[in-house]
Amino acid sequence: MPMKAIKFKPGVVSDLTSYSNEGGFVDGDKVRFRFGFPEKFGGWEKYSSNTYLGSGRRLHNWVALDGSDFMGIGTHLKYYIEEGQTFTDITPLRGDPVTSGVTFTTNTTTGTEAQVLVNSTAHGANLNDFVTISNAETTAGISADTMNKEHQITEIISSNVFKIDVGANASSVVTDDNFKSSGSVTLNFQINVGLDNTVGGTGWGAGQWSGTTSGTLATTINEGGTFSNSDTTLTVASGSGISVGDTILIEKELLFVSGVSTNDLTVARGHTGLHANSTPTAGTASSTQNTSSFSVATTHANGTLVRLAFGNSDTDNDFIGWGSPASVTIPGAQIRLWSHDNFGEDLIMNARDGGIYYWDKTNGLGNRAKELSDTSTFNNETSVPQIAKQILVSDQDRHVIVFGCDGLGATPTTQRGDGVQDPLLIRFSSQENPVDFFPTATNTAGDLRLGGGSTFMQAVETKQQILVFTNKTLHAMKFIGPPFTFGLQELSKNITIMSPFSAIAVEDAVFWMGVDTFYIFAGGQTAQLPCTVKDKVFLDFNLEERDKVHVGLNSEFSEILWFYPSSAGREIDKYVCYNYTEKVWYFGTLVRQAWLDRGIRTLPQATGGQFLYNHETGFDDDGAAMTSFIESSAIDIGDGDKFVFLKQVIPDVTFNGSTSVNPDVAFTMKVRNNPGADFHESTSSTTTRTATSPVEQFTEKLNYRLRGRSFALRIESTSLGTKYKLGTPRIDIREDGRR
Repeated sequence: MPMKAIKFKPGVVSDLTSYSNEGGFVDGDKVRFRFGFPEKFGGWEKYSSNTYLGSGRRLHNWVALDGSDFMGIGTHLKYYIEEGQTFTDITPLRGDPVTSGVTFTTNTTTGTEAQVLVNSTAHGANLNDFVTISNAETTAGISADTMNKEHQITEIISSNVFKIDVGANASSVVTDDNFKSSGSVTLNFQINVGLDNTVGGTGWGAGQWSGTTSGTLATTINEGGTFSNSDTTLTVASGSGISVGDTILIEKELLFVSGVSTNDLTVARGHTGLHANSTPTAGTASSTQNTSSFSVATTHANGTLVRLAFGNSDTDNDFIGWGSPASVTIPGAQIRLWSHDNFGEDLIMNARDGGIYYWDKTNGLGNRAKELSDTSTFNNETSVPQIAKQILVSDQDRHVIVFGCDGLGATPTTQRGDGVQDPLLIRFSSQENPVDFFPTATNTAGDLRLGGGSTFMQAVETKQQILVFTNKTLHAMKFIGPPFTFGLQELSKNITIMSPFSAIAVEDAVFWMGVDTFYIFAGGQTAQLPCTVKDKVFLDFNLEERDKVHVGLNSEFSEILWFYPSSAGREIDKYVCYNYTEKVWYFGTLVRQAWLDRGIRTLPQATGGQFLYNHETGFDDDGAAMTSFIESSAIDIGDGDKFVFLKQVIPDVTFNGSTSVNPDVAFTMKVRNNPGADFHESTSSTTTRTATSPVEQFTEKLNYRLRGRSFALRIESTSLGTKYKLGTPRIDIREDGRR
């Protein structure tokens, strides 16, 4: 019986044709290579059944002086510290508590719903922000306990009004804007939430839903009954601020205002224009108007919200026209990303393109982080940056370094920076004092400005220096001592970097993903990293969500993993891995939004959904079977000019480490006649371990009857508790004629 040993080349190669990669692997999922042979990934399980809110985009682990093991988790909604499997919300507050002028209005559509309007002048909140109410009393049957807690804002009505869902229905309608508890109601707003998906600065999606802005004038219908689809006189609660020629919006209907008499408005119904230069007829638009397919005259209930779409006292509060390009630019177009580092046992964190905050461990988990310039932990606050792209604490010299930040304050004693962000500016505090940023002859504070590119992207600390990336260049930042403290040196030009967290240091080498290739910086040189799966990754990539790309190190297996969103969706769903010891590539599917290598904790940890996971534990998908496979390229006899007959396979596999008593894998053989043809026959057989003593025993042989010019082998595991490693299988392969 002629048997052929199949010795496969390590790694996955997908950028060559199948025949050109004969003897290698072309596809796989959740398989790694060790000593040149493929084996199944380690499994994962939830670290805790507790959850957090939002998508966890960044992790940081550190230990306090008393031995407390903390994990910082930054999500697009909040910031948490995890200890003992419990997530504590330490999200900073935005500004001072609001203690006056707060009133409540129940939903005036039915009066018995759980929505409550909160009236607070210039509240500054965005959709999905969080606010904590205190000192409220029972409101229209809604108990004080129901009101006095944290709520998430469900709708922005105007710059002075927002809506919350309190989870308990009101017992009556309350329409008096002056209704309030007898005490002084207090609102504590948390910092504005970030985006979970990228939104462009202009165009569709800019601003709030329906093209509105937060400062739009608003009132309500006050008809005493419904406002029918044929009525042309509209009575509102207050006509103040509405003039002839304005356009208002009720639900999805635009109405043109042709007359105003106190609170009675004469309107043209089903208006299809937004900006009008002359009075239009209902359902038509002037030559300067933008048409709108959704504006149809409909009946509206008493109490329905009326918003001023065009004609606000501040034109910036006018709606963006439906079907017209946006002319506004909004902050926060980038998803919410966090950078964080510990300063001793305390934590400094920064919401990218947002503020810098400080959490003092001494105050305990019951206290929120505070703005860095507002902390009482340190003295001599000078020119503390108000906005930044990334923060980092220099391990060797204990400076807080702030990248892409605002400039110095007006005077040496000004507490905060000037608030004007410079995307290429780097500032650093005085040594051992994270709030002293104004340079003097007696401190080591200072600043530098990057000379290449147009914006800072990422800083990565290595053993000897800090590598600083712009969108086009790479620089080395080194501690050089007084009087300059730090120095900058440009290392490379005309490079790219995919995202703010796509570079990672491994010893003194730094690896990163560019927009269409991979790079390495080692030995003082920058080079492209040869990649055998480059097309597989970059031709199936959602570049709109590139900011979500992040890189993780799995040092136990010498793996660098980049997690990225494929073109099929907006969230991360795939990974590509470079094994820097084996110098091979492989890829697969996995939803992980942040990753942290083992170190303080014994296992790597990652976020997915609203859970924190332990990785490299067991061989299953959180208690369910994990699907893992590896598939070879086509193999033939000679130059593929002969037909082959496959009769038998003698498997070479080990299940060592499996938790199942009888672990198994499926061996699938498939054949085809030409490189451009599909596999026309395939047969699967299962190899099962039957004993482990005195030696590991499993299925001795697998029988097949297949004919073709070439064949491929696929090994797949779909069983619980199965770990496998493929060796060198032997195949009974014979020259055969075509039937």
